[in-house]
Amino acid sequence: MNKPAQKIQPIFFIGCGPGDPELITVKGKRLLKEADMIVYAGSLVKEKVLQYAKKEADIYNSASMALEEIMKIVVDAARARKKVVRLHSGDPTLYSALREQADILDKEKIPYEVIPGVSSAFASAAALKRELTMPEITQTVIFTRLEGRTPVPEQERLSLLARHQATMCIFLSIGMIDNVIKELKKGYPEDTPAAVVYRATWEDERIIKGRLKDIANKVKKEGIKRQAMIIVGKTLGQGTVPAGSKQGAKYKEGQKSKLYDRNFEHGYRKKKV
Repeated sequence: MNKPAQKIQPIFFIGCGPGDPELITVKGKRLLKEADMIVYAGSLVKEKVLQYAKKEADIYNSASMALEEIMKIVVDAARARKKVVRLHSGDPTLYSALREQADILDKEKIPYEVIPGVSSAFASAAALKRELTMPEITQTVIFTRLEGRTPVPEQERLSLLARHQATMCIFLSIGMIDNVIKELKKGYPEDTPAAVVYRATWEDERIIKGRLKDIANKVKKEGIKRQAMIIVGKTLGQGTVPAGSKQGAKYKEGQKSKLYDRNFEHGYRKKKV
């Protein structure tokens, strides 16, 4: 009696986080351990994460490979009934090449799954020990980038987005910091808090804090030209004592979360008078 043909396993697109190999999800780590073949973005993914791979796994660095080369080895391995992991930095749904790879897999009728990862935006906010949203300050976060070799839609220019004065996380733009600040000043006041986090969660992580009026000079003084997140917004200034205030000054009324407010009643807690 013939055995039924083994099904093609899904290709797993895994976000392994911004750098620290321990920031990969539990599911991502398990799949990495089980993989027969791993294709990782060597220009961005920290190789230390490959410590979770089994010794006999075939490992390819895609940094010098074109899309067609990458997808040929991925599709061939899948058709050979191998478990394949495509390892991306951060989260594979943000500023990655996920869609163009998935289109090829759809055409080839190869199944795939996407495993989320920790974005460098969240890792940078954690490094700064700041929330990106706060009551009555902003409830909106904008993920964007400055136009470079990759264009952005006209209605998404930084100068237009800056008018909202929400928290903004700016990817892939640190090498054009002067232009970034020039555009942001068309919407934000120049004393708006700003920060740059270089290589968040890596051993050589660096944090530069300032305001729109001086952050560019500080960044250039540090010689940072790549692999850095720019974050702008009023929430970066929360939790610090303003100039001229007495130590221990409280938040302005309404800036604290209602979640643990003794006067705020919800399904799990009665109001505590």
